[in-house]
Amino acid sequence: MMIINILGLLLIGLIVWWFWLYKPREVIVSEGAITVMVEDGTYQPSRIKLAAGEPATIRFMRKDASPCAGTVLFSDFDVSEELPLNQFKSIVLPAMEKGEYAFSCQMQMYRGTLLVE
Repeated sequence: MMIINILGLLLIGLIVWWFWLYKPREVIVSEGAITVMVEDGTYQPSRIKLAAGEPATIRFMRKDASPCAGTVLFSDFDVSEELPLNQFKSIVLPAMEKGEYAFSCQMQMYRGTLLVE
């Protein structure tokens, strides 16, 4: 009985860490362009650091055949683009002010963040 309780607490701790505490590493874009892979239910990288006041180009490569992975939304910029399977798709974003901007699939199962500094 004690082992089951300990395993349960460990599982709860893992769930809390995964959903609320885990922060993926940030990728800094210094030249205005980056490639994001869409596969296995995630955007890689999912946290992208950009310079404020400069336009940015994000190249998406969709490897995931899931219908949810077929569209990427940048709701703060009213940008919605279809991502073809196994092909690069470049999306040019306008110059941004400092802040955090989310991007996701249409169901918000795939999520990412642009950190503009």
